Amino acid sequence: MNANKDDGKKMKLFINGQAIEVSVEAEKPNLLIALQHYLTPEQQQQSFAVALNGDFVGKADYQQTLVNQGDSIDVLFPIQGG
Repeated sequence: MNANKDDGKKMKLFINGQAIEVSVEAEKPNLLIALQHYLTPEQQQQSFAVALNGDFVGKADYQQTLVNQGDSIDVLFPIQGG
């Protein structure tokens, strides 16, 4: 009856200044996993830019870019209007 049992470790990251925890499985989490924890499915379909610790990361590199404890991720959505 351990339905709430969680054997995995957690890693704290900051996305847009908000602390989130990502489960650390056998492999280190990557940027794509962190974004999936933070963004809604609708937001994931939109265009946005990402910076990891102040450095821009292209969408093609999200899966190969590892994140570490305490990393800061900025997600920027374009502003509509004129």
